[in-house]
Amino acid sequence: MKKVINSSKAPGAIGPYSQAIEANGLIFVSGQLPINAETGEMPEGAEAQARQSLENMKHILDEAGLTMDNVVKTTVYLSDMAHFADMNKVYASYFIGDFPARSAFAVKELPKQALVEIECIAVR
Repeated sequence: MKKVINSSKAPGAIGPYSQAIEANGLIFVSGQLPINAETGEMPEGAEAQARQSLENMKHILDEAGLTMDNVVKTTVYLSDMAHFADMNKVYASYFIGDFPARSAFAVKELPKQALVEIECIAVR
């Protein structure tokens, strides 16, 4: 059985997908673009975009009754590996104690010309 999770504090899906799905105690959070749900704006720079993507992820996890401590795996998509250090600096500040497993790589292009997109898997 699966359950759809949506938060009004994170930007709505821009396609035929859910912000997150819970199945068997696992929460799969879709890739979060760095869009502010209140303004619809995307900040400039990789640090600010990583922060906004992670804030969006936090809002969705909060809607599920979870925190960043429940995250076991993340995938970070970058428009260019030159943004890795800026993203990494912000990313590290969102986790306390043990970090989740992570993959990070550059892709040819991200939706809406974003520099960063982050998805995760969390566990209850």
